Order: sequence, then C-alpha cells, then structure tokens
Amino acid sequence: MIKIFNHYLHRRTLQQIFFDLGLVIIAVMAVVIWKGEDLTAVVSLLGHASLLSLGMLVINSTLGFYQRIHNRSLNQSRARAALSLLLAVPLTYTMFSLFPQSTNRETLAMAAMVGFAIVLLHRVYVVHSMPQSMMRHRVLVFGTGPRAALVGKTLKNEDPHVDVVGYYASPNEAESEVSAWGILSKHKSLTDTALELEVDEIVVALVERRGGSMPLRELLDCKLHGVRVVDVATHFEKTKGQIRLDSVNAGWLIFGDGFSQGGLRTAVKRLFDIASALVLIVLTLPIMLVTMLLVVLESPGPVFYRQERVGFNGRLFNVIKFRSMRTDAEKDGTPRWAAAQDDRVTKVGKFIRKVRIDELPQLFCVLNGDMSMVGPRPERPYFVDQLTRQIPYYAVRQSVKPGVTGWAQVRYHYGSTLEDSAEKLQYDLYYVKNHSLFLDIVILFETVGVVLMAKGSR
Repeated sequence: MIKIFNHYLHRRTLQQIFFDLGLVIIAVMAVVIWKGEDLTAVVSLLGHASLLSLGMLVINSTLGFYQRIHNRSLNQSRARAALSLLLAVPLTYTMFSLFPQSTNRETLAMAAMVGFAIVLLHRVYVVHSMPQSMMRHRVLVFGTGPRAALVGKTLKNEDPHVDVVGYYASPNEAESEVSAWGILSKHKSLTDTALELEVDEIVVALVERRGGSMPLRELLDCKLHGVRVVDVATHFEKTKGQIRLDSVNAGWLIFGDGFSQGGLRTAVKRLFDIASALVLIVLTLPIMLVTMLLVVLESPGPVFYRQERVGFNGRLFNVIKFRSMRTDAEKDGTPRWAAAQDDRVTKVGKFIRKVRIDELPQLFCVLNGDMSMVGPRPERPYFVDQLTRQIPYYAVRQSVKPGVTGWAQVRYHYGSTLEDSAEKLQYDLYYVKNHSLFLDIVILFETVGVVLMAKGSR
C-alpha cells in the first residue's frame, strides 16, 4: 500500500494507472513520429494525447476497472469494457477535432482507439487473471485469537495478491480461533520465523497486549531487518479503508496522524464544493425539470421534500430532495428507515431513488453551505440521538460537513439497522481522519460508477 494525500492506494493500482496513461500516449505519438512531423507538432500533440489519456482514466475509474476487489464475472467485465470503448469514441474524435493538426486526424483517432482497445483488453485480463501469476505480498499475523482470525479472513477476502504465511501465537493467548494448520511453530523466535519465511509485513493482532504478550525486542528486530510491522487498527485502515470500532481506542485516534481540519483545507474544499455543485446543476437542470413534472403528474403534493437533518457540529438544517414517497409516509409521526421494498415509495419515486435523481436538489444545500459534495451522509436527529448513545465515536462524523455522497456510500450498501450504521461509521471515520481533495475526487468518480450500476439504492 502507498499513502497518497492521506489515502491508501495499492501499489498495483498505481502501476495499472500509469500503464494505461502511457500506452495511449505512446500509441498516438508513434503515429506522429512515423508520419515525420516537426517538433512543434509533436510537442502540441503530446499535450492532446495526455488529456485524452486522462479522459480514458476517468472513464475506466468510473466503471470500476481500478478497484482491487470485485465480484464481477468475465462477461460483466467485458460489458464494461465495451461501454468504456463506446464512451471513448466521441471523446477521441472531439479532442482531435478541437485541435486540428497537419497530421491526418482520422489516423490519430484510430491510433488512440487502438491504444484504448489494448488498454481495455489488458484491464479485463488483469482483473480476471490468477493472483499466483503476480507479485505476492507475504504477511505473518502475530496472534491466534479472534482479532487474528478476523485479520486473516480480511486479507484473504480483500486482497488476492497477499499470502498469509501463518499465525504466530503470543505466549499469553489461552485460546486459538484460527485453523491449527496455520499456526507456526514456536521453536523458533518471531524474528527467525519472519526472516526464514521471507515475510514482508507483520500484523500485530492481539486482544491483550499487557503482561509480556508483546515481544517488543523481536518486533523491533523484524522492523530493523526491513519487515513492516503494523497494528491491527492500521491494518484495517490501509486494507479496507475503514477504522474498525473493535480494534481502535481513543489513544490511537488522538496520537495518530490525520483528523486535520486546517483553514487551507476548509477553503479548498469550499471552493471545490461551489465549483462542482454549479457545474452539476447546469448539467442536470433538464433532468431536474422533467423529474419535477413527473412527480406532480403521479401524485398530489409538493415536488420537494424537506426534512430536518443533523449537520456540521450538530447544527440542524433542512435537507431537500425530490419527493419520492406518498405525502402520508409517516402519518403516525414515527421516523422509520427506508426498506428494500418500501410500499410508501411512488412509482416515479422508485425510479429516481434507484438512479439517485432524488438527491440532486441537495446541490443547492451545497451552495448555501449546509452540505459538502463529499462527506458523511446527514441523518435525522431522532436516529442521531439513538446512534450516538449506542455506537462509540458516532459523534466524530459531525466534525465535518455532511455530504451529498461519501466514502461509506461507495463502500457499503444502504443500511437500515444498528449494525449497518456501525459498519458505515467505520468508513465515515476513515474519511474524517484522511479527507483531502484527492480523496473527494476519488469518491466522486466512484459515485458515478455506483449510480450507473444502480448499486445500493432504496
């Protein structure tokens, strides 16, 4: 894992991105050089090819080609590749028509499309190739208890490029919750075991660290020999993009890095919010007008639905959505979570909720400063009071402005239970700790993919 602007990215993801960027540029520049163009044309087209590569990167990111973990079939990946190529055609021809050169534009466009096709073929192959054919990352888990079992399960499920070489038991662990075959012999020291197995990383996953459970000298020796040593909280932060409530403590949150709320970051985020909200309002205005008409035609009542939510620092504000339920949805006055097959939802409402059109009026909440483009989703006061009492650190999510979309929304399905709220909070805590403009852009790209695939809507 590599940390870029406080956000963890897998090393292989960066390799894929640079490969894709470079291949399209090389394909276009090869044609220019083959045609014998002068230096001025070469330099000019290099900029155009770079912009074209970035456009292709945005398309592929939106369609989820750079996600490490996926459950897509080969046919689904092929369908996404075909859609990506379809979107790339108008982008390519528009790019070269806006910047005419002496070289034949048709030839350049065809070269770019060949580059795109090779990128997509390679991307589908990479996603579905066997991990054994790739560079492996060898991990030793220190511990055999419940946390160690959870770490091993997470590594096997979340990162196909990791080999869990085994579990090294702490001297004070009474019970084991991992398979006996995975427990390493204690006849050798932790340092000798790590070096013999050529371990790249040790994850310390102990429930109890006191009373001599932690061989600090041996862990230090491992680190001095180039083996990375991380605690279980850091492991989940970099592997799953979440801060797990069952493995974190107040000291780790206080003394660790992150949770920066500087004035510069606040100013940059606000400028980004205003600019992106204005652009999206202009682009989606026809959709909003049609939606308003359909809502009015289907059922009597207001077009917009206003509801009190908890925002930044616990301040209350009214969130605005297109009305997707009947006007008597909560006639008994008791707030309820939306269900998977909620009979309160209208026919138009079912569609606009599926493709997230009902959320578009919240762009105006962004403009007036109540919300941000990216942040934890705002909840109703009734639920916030309940969740704050029942889930530790829940109030921390209110230290940033709520968002139209968020890290939890692109990483976890819609939640309607206490357990779902706790799971989503772990992603919200990651965002609050590591938020940056870079992470905001990543989330917006992934949001487009979530909307296109209609995932997690209710």
